[in-house]
Amino acid sequence: MNVRRFCGTLAYDGTGYNGFQRQTKAVPTIQAAVESAIEKVTAQKVTVIGAGRTDTGVHATGQVIAFDVDWAHSNGALLAALNSALPEDIALQDIRQQEGFHPRFDAVSRIYKYSLHQSPVRQPLLRHRAWHIQRPLDQHLMAGCAGLLIGRQDFAALGRPPQGENTVRTIHRSFWERNAGEDAVSWTFTVEADAFLQHMVRRMVGWMVAAGLGRLSVERFAEALQQKSMLRIALAPPHGLVLAQVKYVDME
Repeated sequence: MNVRRFCGTLAYDGTGYNGFQRQTKAVPTIQAAVESAIEKVTAQKVTVIGAGRTDTGVHATGQVIAFDVDWAHSNGALLAALNSALPEDIALQDIRQQEGFHPRFDAVSRIYKYSLHQSPVRQPLLRHRAWHIQRPLDQHLMAGCAGLLIGRQDFAALGRPPQGENTVRTIHRSFWERNAGEDAVSWTFTVEADAFLQHMVRRMVGWMVAAGLGRLSVERFAEALQQKSMLRIALAPPHGLVLAQVKYVDME
């Protein structure tokens, strides 16, 4: 056998899945679906490695995966075959060979985006894509909180680390974009960091929305970060979150 390492960009609608990571119990996950498709195409059992373990209901346009398989045909043929075998809500966007590549450990940063739909009335077509907020949000307060997140600091207030790791992370970018329409306002939060803690993005969005609604001051937001204390504010729902991109030194 001539086993080689393949890697590619994976996009998926996470609505019907219990997150990315395969689980011991029989529940649908992105990893399990991709591994099943690879086995169907190649008749080989593989383990798919992902750059990030997205939560239940979280989507991706830029998840990066890798797997080892014996494949005698072209990369394009493998891409087409896998996409034919994958469910409609999962698709590989590209594929290439790179020996020794590791999607998680080789990554230099990850970019997540979170969408809000601000309107008195909900939009059913966005129910799996954006968090519906009925009341107006204060852009100045949201931006103020987002700015406090930038830099290298201990984010223990915003999430728990994987076993054996610490809670220090570096956030390179953190900002909100506001697009006002005739009947609604669309908000997009973009955050880029070297790595994220579990539920970190959803927790920071929950805090910032609380600030935008006047329920949390920017000063209290900053204080909680400094004191490493988790506020009793609910996580933002998963369906507004997208893993947009994973960056690598050789893939800029």
